[in-house]
Amino acid sequence: MTAGPARRRRGDGRRQGHGHAHGHGAATATGRHRGRLVVVLVLTLAVVGVQVAGGLVSGSLALLADAGHMLTDASGLAIALVAASLAARPATTARTYGMQRAEVLAALVNGLLLAGVGVTVVVEAVRRWDDPPQVAPGVMLAAAAVGAVANLVGLLLLRRGQRESLNLRGAYLEVLADLAGSVAVLVAGVVIAVTGYQRADALASLAIGVLVVPRAWSLLREVVDVLLESTPRGVDLDEVRTHIRRVPGVVDVHDLHAWTITSGVPVLSAHVVVDDACLAQNRCGEVLDALGSCLGEHFDTTHSTFQLEPVGHAAHEPAHHA
Repeated sequence: MTAGPARRRRGDGRRQGHGHAHGHGAATATGRHRGRLVVVLVLTLAVVGVQVAGGLVSGSLALLADAGHMLTDASGLAIALVAASLAARPATTARTYGMQRAEVLAALVNGLLLAGVGVTVVVEAVRRWDDPPQVAPGVMLAAAAVGAVANLVGLLLLRRGQRESLNLRGAYLEVLADLAGSVAVLVAGVVIAVTGYQRADALASLAIGVLVVPRAWSLLREVVDVLLESTPRGVDLDEVRTHIRRVPGVVDVHDLHAWTITSGVPVLSAHVVVDDACLAQNRCGEVLDALGSCLGEHFDTTHSTFQLEPVGHAAHEPAHHA
């Protein structure tokens, strides 16, 4: 991020400047990995078909549970792809950040679907415990093996992008849970084939549900943080404040805020108090450049807005945050 010297006089006498690295319509983290999402979506849908057929033929709840989970994954991936397209649309006067927040809303839907599947599987596994049906382990093992291989490929495709985007992280977590589910089904199939212990299928289903619910909660918690405009993880506002105060000409800073528009698009705003010499010598542009350079060097902030004020001006403003 760099801050330009542009500034303008407002009606109340305050000076305002801003800096940014790119326009609000720039590609988002999800958009940069759209091709990988498409490949994972196709793989997921193919495995769903195999597992549904295998579950119906074998009578395995665990296999059907894994198929239901993967179908939810496919829906989430489709939502993520649509959201990525919407987020790439340019900003307008009605939506000054475009539709980038659509990615976060898609992650919210994804998390809710994931939680619903997890709870449903747990309930059905408990219901089947007292009267476990007969399961054909051969078909169960074959279908689970296909799912495990496809999930492993999906994880490799999404591994890098999941560090950049909530949408991709949601998809990655779902595929990871799918892989664990497929392994659980494989283990249950082996147990049934070797010992004839039919409750192994219900145990595998329960394990899938237990794996899914915490991951859904983790994703939903991150989504809520973004929607509540919480300070981005890894950004220490006290440290940001310290860096701003070290800029020559800066006396103090208040109304300091940092939040996230969507994954990979953190923003920051602040009211910066400058000394009288800075205003008298018309060095506001230099201060803005220094602020932008400082934050760009030490913090991953895509867009920042600084309002420069004379000493004492804060007393004339409404109550502000520290």
